[in-house]
Order: sequence, then structure tokens, then C-alpha cells
Amino acid sequence: MRSRWVFLAAWAVAAGCTVSAAEAAVLISIDKSSQHMSVSVDGVKRYSWPVSTGRSGYGTPSGSYTPFRLEEDHYSKEWDDAPMPHSIFFTPKGHAIHGSYETKRLGSAASHGCVRLAPKNAAILFSLVKEQGLGNTKVVLRGEAPPMIARRPAQREAEPMQLRQYRSPYATSERSYGMSQYETRYPQTGYDRYDYRPPAYVQPQYPSYRNNYPY
Repeated sequence: MRSRWVFLAAWAVAAGCTVSAAEAAVLISIDKSSQHMSVSVDGVKRYSWPVSTGRSGYGTPSGSYTPFRLEEDHYSKEWDDAPMPHSIFFTPKGHAIHGSYETKRLGSAASHGCVRLAPKNAAILFSLVKEQGLGNTKVVLRGEAPPMIARRPAQREAEPMQLRQYRSPYATSERSYGMSQYETRYPQTGYDRYDYRPPAYVQPQYPSYRNNYPY
């Protein structure tokens, strides 16, 4: 009978520890579709940040992971010693959540597979996971990263009409192809060097002289 009570007491203690661990869990949820991360502690949402996950050809895996390693000052051996401050590794292949100085790319898929954060936010998350413990932290990734869209080149400013009327239809740039620096246009005449045609030469007629007398 006594052994039964000892067993029940031990079970109650273990259950209590399990409940407390669940309450202290840190949930890092990453939506690759929106390139956004939310962090909850004890079931309460605490942080919300933009991220950069893997771009095309370097996808970030989906699923639920338990992080297993923390590196406060890490450099990538695969990508030319690129700085990865406050890294939280969550896959054996080396995927991690870490700070990135390319903050202008946050909010779009731009990494080689890791999850990038602004350096300040990465430091906050690193301290939180270190405080709560790796075993009490879950990293959940879902969605698909949107495809990259090529940007259109900037349009040239419209040329003023007073200059456009002097441009040759055969000119490819401000100076026609093959023209030397001396063969520039002459806007005051309205002709390009290659457009100009001199008038046909006419042989002048002179009176014929013989013996100093005109015929």
C-alpha cells in the first residue's frame, strides 16, 4: 500500500514538472508565405518581426523542430565566413535563426536557407531561448516562400521636344554609332554630320580666248 502511495506521489511530481515545462515553452512560429515571425511565451504572443527565409534554390524546410545549439558569435564556413550573430540552430543540416545585417531584404525570401532577423531582434530571441532553455523551445515553419519578381528597369526621362526634333532617326545614343568626338551634331542647322548632302557641283562656263580675242 505504501509503495502505491510513493508511486502516485512520484507521478504527481512528474506531471507537475511536465505542466510547468509546457507553460514555460517558447513557440517560434515562422510563416514563409508572409516572411514573418511571431514569438509566444507561455501561450502569450510577445514579439512579431519580419524575416528572410531561403530564396529559390535554397529553401528553408517546413515542420516542427526543437533547437539544439546556441552560438552567440558564429560565422558561416559554407558562405565565405558570413557573420551569423546570435544563431539558434534547429536542424542537423545547419539551418539556424540568426541576425543579418542585410536588413533591407527582410520581409522577402533572400537567404541561403536560414531564417534571418534584424540583429537587435536576433539578440532578444537568443536571450529568451537561452533563459527558457532549448528543450522548452519549439520552432515551427509553414507556408511557401513567394517567388522573386524581377524589377522593371527605370524608365528614361522623356526628352524635351526642342531637342528631339534635331535627333537623327539613325542615331543610337547621344552620339551616333561610329562618330568621332569631332563629328557631333549641329542643332542650329538641323542636320547631322551624316545627314548633310552638299549641292551638286556645276562646272562654271568661261569665255574662250584665242589670240587675246574672245570668240
